[in-house]
Amino acid sequence: MDMAPTQDSGRLTFRDAADADVPVLVALVESAYRGDSSRVGWTTEADILDGRRTDPDGVREVVEAPGSRLLVVERDGTVVACCQLERRGDAAYFGMFAVRPDLQGAGLGKVVIAEAERAVREDWGATEMHMTVISVREELIAWYERRGYRRTGRTSPFPYGDERFGIPQRDDLVFELLIKELVRPEC
Repeated sequence: MDMAPTQDSGRLTFRDAADADVPVLVALVESAYRGDSSRVGWTTEADILDGRRTDPDGVREVVEAPGSRLLVVERDGTVVACCQLERRGDAAYFGMFAVRPDLQGAGLGKVVIAEAERAVREDWGATEMHMTVISVREELIAWYERRGYRRTGRTSPFPYGDERFGIPQRDDLVFELLIKELVRPEC
């Protein structure tokens, strides 16, 4: 990978995930999105999806894929957040974003997404950040819009029947593409 291995921001440390991180990252992602533990935070998908959000193979695939990076965020040596960054030409894809549920709503997510944007802009020369969000997640989409992401109206189908993505509790799920232009800061 051609990105800087570690970036310190106050008490937070950002680094690339390694195979040894996989179990902790699976637990983090699951706790942020599924089951009762996810209800402590505000990013839960527990009301629209049952089952797993990810598994060790899915996380390991992101860690090992060329042009991909799974950013681990630690505070005082404890993993508190993560996000996937994937190089896609002049754009970067942002996914697998998870913040520990008991730390959600305190500004940590804003710091993580800002660091992810800085990293792909500076290290990969990305001019846009792309992500997909389940379209019924209005509160989450609004949070991204406040960070400068715009809804495109372009959707892709939810993979109904593929339990690797969860067990849908509704029949109207689709992913919507959100995009943010990454502007280089002026010196």
